[in-house]
Amino acid sequence: MGKFESQAKDLLTAIGGKENIKAVTHCATRMRFVLNDDSKANVNEIEKISAVKGTFTNAGQFQVIIGNDVPIFYNDFTAVSGVEGVSKEAAKSAAKSNQNPIQRVMTMLAEIFTPIIPAIIVGGLILGFRNVLESVGMPWLGQQIADGAKVFDADGNPVWNTITMVSPFWSGVNHFLWLPSEAIFHFLPVGITWSVSRKMGTTQILGIVLGICLVSPQLLNAYAVAGTPAAEIAKDWVWNFGSFTINRIGYQAQVIPALLAGLSLSYLEIFWRKRIPEMVSMIFVPFLSLLPALILAHTVLGPLGWTIGKGISFVVLAGLTGPVKWLFGAIFGALYAPLVITGLHHMTNAIDTQLIADTASKTTGLWPMIALSNMAQGSAVFAYFFMNRKNEREAEISLPAAISAYLGVTEPALFGVNVKYVYPFVAGMIGSALAGLLSTTMNVQANAIGVGGIPGFLAINVKYMVPFFICMAVALIVPFILTIVFRKANVLTKAEDEKLASQAALTDVTAETSAPVASTTTSAVATVSSIHSPLAGEVKPLSEAVDPVFAQGVMGQGVLVEPSEGQLVAPMSGTISVLFPSKHAVGLVSDEGVEMLMHIGMDTVNLDGKGFTAHVAQGDKVAAGDLLISFDIAAIQAAGYPVETPVIVTNHSDYQVDPVGTTPRHVSRGEDILKATKL
Repeated sequence: MGKFESQAKDLLTAIGGKENIKAVTHCATRMRFVLNDDSKANVNEIEKISAVKGTFTNAGQFQVIIGNDVPIFYNDFTAVSGVEGVSKEAAKSAAKSNQNPIQRVMTMLAEIFTPIIPAIIVGGLILGFRNVLESVGMPWLGQQIADGAKVFDADGNPVWNTITMVSPFWSGVNHFLWLPSEAIFHFLPVGITWSVSRKMGTTQILGIVLGICLVSPQLLNAYAVAGTPAAEIAKDWVWNFGSFTINRIGYQAQVIPALLAGLSLSYLEIFWRKRIPEMVSMIFVPFLSLLPALILAHTVLGPLGWTIGKGISFVVLAGLTGPVKWLFGAIFGALYAPLVITGLHHMTNAIDTQLIADTASKTTGLWPMIALSNMAQGSAVFAYFFMNRKNEREAEISLPAAISAYLGVTEPALFGVNVKYVYPFVAGMIGSALAGLLSTTMNVQANAIGVGGIPGFLAINVKYMVPFFICMAVALIVPFILTIVFRKANVLTKAEDEKLASQAALTDVTAETSAPVASTTTSAVATVSSIHSPLAGEVKPLSEAVDPVFAQGVMGQGVLVEPSEGQLVAPMSGTISVLFPSKHAVGLVSDEGVEMLMHIGMDTVNLDGKGFTAHVAQGDKVAAGDLLISFDIAAIQAAGYPVETPVIVTNHSDYQVDPVGTTPRHVSRGEDILKATKL
């Protein structure tokens, strides 16, 4: 009998039986199912199985979190179910068949925009900082420093100058920072066409070249089109072919033209690959793909995308500035969090960027409401933490989720707590709706996008800072109070009540039937084990992980390391407990009994071992500092995956796990990053 045979049978029954499974595979920590009917999966029964640490649904896959023992569980499950596992790519393909056309489009948009989000966030932070330097006025008393900065007016009253007007240093900093902010937003089409080619599996350098051809300095800048007379464009900004002309106009900061152009390039390349012999494909496929795509971009797709983009921004702008803008703000504020659950929120990135490109003020009223929604859901989950702070497991999940939401990433809060228990989710929606209503009523505007949650105030236009802080107060306070009120009044608490009842029943049964089990660890109580960094790089809080399962601490407690070198070494002396075939993750049990997991990158299981080299085998004894895995950081990033690496203690119920030192900070291999105290 396999180790998990009985539990595998329970999972098979709870998931709806063999006939409900379209495909099954696994990664380093979880079983991944594609089900014929998601409603047949009994989540409550599944989460009662002792080996199961939780469930999670994403991109058409129903994921059951197991932990380090997932390969053993997977083998037992396939044995008892008779369902043959498939590759990760096959599972992803099957998952797409569970999605309707809108979900497929949103999934594609998510996969295109996700790789460029870090650049957008950086750009938003830079623009926010420049916003402060250029717009915050103060009565600078004392010596006049910069040319043009008056300290006193003719009547002797102090003059309110901005920081850049007074300080040559900060004026220089502001001027220098214009460079990366322009690179990110003005040349955004280059990032989009590259990301499209990456997602479609076509030649990425062709995508980059196409993007450059959309923003070349030889074209009339998109920002200058509105102010340039049509006669001047017809005379000076065209390609003249004798019998006809084509407007020579750029698409700086334009999203939809770049998206359409990138898709045309990829589909052309896929078309020609199937029809041109391989021996000459290197010559003809790039030529027959890039040139027609470029022609289409400047004749049909670019103007069409520009028109569609302006139409969308016109409709949204009408909602933001029209006579019932308060109603638009309330509806958008309430619905943004549900949009995150469906994935439709990725479309708002494109709309926000389009608004900034199209409006005369170069601002957007949509992004402030997104930041407020982040805060509202964060306050709802923080209230849940406050009420359950003495419940160790619930606190471990809810507090990091609240912090993450306050910093602009709401998925851990939504999937880990709010949607699961309903009433915090509704409280967050109500608070967000009220904040959105106020935001549109007071016409709050942002100069940039990308900075969400509480830090989002940096992106707000300075003259709207005070109104935004009022909206922030509503988004932070109302959901917190409502969550507590709903719980005490038993409003929308059925999901949590059922879970509490099932836990109580399970505790009673366990108390009656179970006998004490000796600990498998060898450490005495209060023994402290030092855990060294297996990587060189920047160590950060685990709650900042992209994957909600790691961010919520479901798999274990520890830290996140952004590696600067592609070598992973043993953090302690011990035995390799698991090494995945894809070599992207490795488990280790230390000589003291600390069970650890190191997972290189996020979703890197999809690389099937490409870019990874294992230097140990499962069952090997290793000493602290021994090389375990080598990996190619550039290859992982080029494939579009984050390289951040969770370093966690998975048997954290046996150990108190505490970070060593402050975060974020740079660490070297072998430097202490965690201590595990035996409970």
